[in-house]
Amino acid sequence: MFKHLLLPTDGSDFSAAAVQKGLQLASSLGARVTFFNAIPEYQTVSHQSVLTDDSRDRFAKDCQTHGDQVLAEAAQAAQAAGVACDTASAISDHPFEAIVKVAVEKGCDLIVMASHGRKGLRGFLLGSETQKVLTHSTIPVLVYR
Repeated sequence: MFKHLLLPTDGSDFSAAAVQKGLQLASSLGARVTFFNAIPEYQTVSHQSVLTDDSRDRFAKDCQTHGDQVLAEAAQAAQAAGVACDTASAISDHPFEAIVKVAVEKGCDLIVMASHGRKGLRGFLLGSETQKVLTHSTIPVLVYR
C-alpha cells in the first residue's frame, strides 16, 4: 500500500484537520510523511525600489517564519502520533505546482490534502488548489473534506 504520504499544509483549520487525518492514515499503514508548505512570492505594484526592497525582505521573513511554525507544529503532531516525518517548503505563487513537484522529488506515493483553502471571491477566481493538484498530479490524491 502507501509508504510515503505528502501532507501539504498552510496552517488553516481545514489544512490542520487534513494533517490529522493524514497522520492517522500514515500510522495505520506504517508509512512516513512529508509536510509541505508553499510560501507566496512577493507581489508589488510600487515602482519605488527603496520601499520595495524593505517590504520584500519583511514579507519574505514573515512568510518564512509562518511557514516554519506551521511545519514545526505538524512535525510535533507526527512525533506525538509516532509517525516518521520530514518537512519541505518552497516559494511559489502556484502552490499546486509546488505540491506536485515536491511529491515527485520526495518519492511520495500519495498526496493527502484538504478540500478547501482559499475562501470567497479569491478562491472562486483562482480556483481550488486541491482541484488543480487533482488535475495535474500523476500521484494519487486523497482529499479530506
